[in-house]
Amino acid sequence: MNISNCKSLIELYFNKSREKSRDDFFLSWLKPNYNNLYTWGEISDKILTLSKKIEEVIKNQDRCLLLSENRPEWLISDLAIMNAGGISVPIFTTYADSDYKYILEDCKPSVIIVSNQTQFDKIKNYLNSEIKLIISFEKINYSSLIFEEIFKNINRLDSRENKTINRNSIACIIYTSGTSGNPKGVVLSHGGILSNCEGALDVLKPITGDNKIVFLTWLPLSHSYEHTVQFIQILLGAKIYYAESLDKLIPNMNIAKPTIMTAVPRFYQNLFNKINLNFKTQKGLKKILINKTIELGIKKLNNLKLSLIENILNFFCDVLVRKKIRNQFGGHLRAFVSGGGALDKNIGEFLNAIGLPTLQGYGLTEASPVVSCNLPNKIKIETVGPIFSTNQVKIAQDGEILVKGENIMIGYWNKKKETDEVIKEGWLHTGDIGELDEEGYLKITDRKKDIIVNFGGENISPVKIENLLCLNEHIKQSFVYGDKKNYLVAILVVEQSFNLEEDIKIYIKKLNESLSSIEKIKKYFLIKDEFTIENRMLTPTLKLKRKEITKKYFQQLENLY
Repeated sequence: MNISNCKSLIELYFNKSREKSRDDFFLSWLKPNYNNLYTWGEISDKILTLSKKIEEVIKNQDRCLLLSENRPEWLISDLAIMNAGGISVPIFTTYADSDYKYILEDCKPSVIIVSNQTQFDKIKNYLNSEIKLIISFEKINYSSLIFEEIFKNINRLDSRENKTINRNSIACIIYTSGTSGNPKGVVLSHGGILSNCEGALDVLKPITGDNKIVFLTWLPLSHSYEHTVQFIQILLGAKIYYAESLDKLIPNMNIAKPTIMTAVPRFYQNLFNKINLNFKTQKGLKKILINKTIELGIKKLNNLKLSLIENILNFFCDVLVRKKIRNQFGGHLRAFVSGGGALDKNIGEFLNAIGLPTLQGYGLTEASPVVSCNLPNKIKIETVGPIFSTNQVKIAQDGEILVKGENIMIGYWNKKKETDEVIKEGWLHTGDIGELDEEGYLKITDRKKDIIVNFGGENISPVKIENLLCLNEHIKQSFVYGDKKNYLVAILVVEQSFNLEEDIKIYIKKLNESLSSIEKIKKYFLIKDEFTIENRMLTPTLKLKRKEITKKYFQQLENLY
């Protein structure tokens, strides 16, 4: 299939579906007691039937909200919304109440699709008269159309693939955190996501040649990274398994036996910790062999020549160590792909050295989302790889990474001013600082914007949380920290006069109840020295100088992890 000639994500799906046998296994969910194993034919029928139902109640480009955990019905719904001429609006299951309220008011959906009562309860207080239809995968205590009822009398001839959509049409709105506190709706086109898939295909060619591709997915499909990955999976004609949960990921890998897995740095950090902990318990010859496996693996990764003896030793390391490790992950893994945040260099080296090839990439929701990725046959751990062939990158005078291409977002939903601030003359200003090496590999060196990207690859606005913290009368200033971390911590500047520990503790507990799971402050410490212009902690316009604060309090902050 020539993806560059594809007009829409719908055309991509149905073209691939026609290439496959109707009876070929396509996807499943590894949750216990969920026994549906869907074929390409079944998925196609359901997409067409559901899109017909949605088409009955919406106008072209109406928004359709999708709130669910990963499961086969998610992919069916996403494609059905697009086929009906609607705009898919996938949202996270972990938002705070205020975020759900804001998003529903901002995008004004005509249709809402939810998985179950737990998810519906998160939005039920924010429904309005503009909502024409609610569809649920499972029965809920509200007037809704239950998923399976829609498919009881499937008539394939009554539904059609939408041929009117083109590459410029809006495919989805994916909300991401903004510095003002409220999420921003990133509007992505069919062509933008198709372009990203084409760039990814170039990178993955060395490991997808035999077409026996299996994916295990756990990152939320509402995340721009995984949302695009699902179309790469379709393009490759892959088998897809949705993982039960992050905790069950390793046993799920033994069932699915994936060839490719995409995940965020948090997963790889957990993997590193577990394997490293096991390695530290080994003794004698095993310990020597493990150390030699890591040492020689890193040498090969860095293209350093091995001696004859080292090559022989490395062969034994392959057979006795690396093969056993790969078998623990299903035995067929060809590559982990890391995105959605920075992967620690030591973790990347370690995983590659022990036989788990790990490719780090770079992107952002506004770029649909991938900009660059390391190549399977040429990994440079300290970089995020060469630029995708389908977009351009240049480095501005101040070092900011600028991106141009079809993959760049149409804009922020209902936010022209913010759109114009980041897209200038066709170039997306990423807010990240970087450099290109002599081979065109991109290296991220700093962040320009005040957004925290945690180990889950989720964007968090520290300004929003800092403002909420300072609503307490005893907290004069606050600083939130947690880039590339599993949770957030804070520095709280309090009054000089008296002990406030208990009051602050109560306030943080109450505040956390109103925040989403990724925004909660897990730990903090109190200081009495204010951030000022004089001590270089504030700019002349009284904004926090994050680098200076982090530098001064670095050890105290790190001690909270």
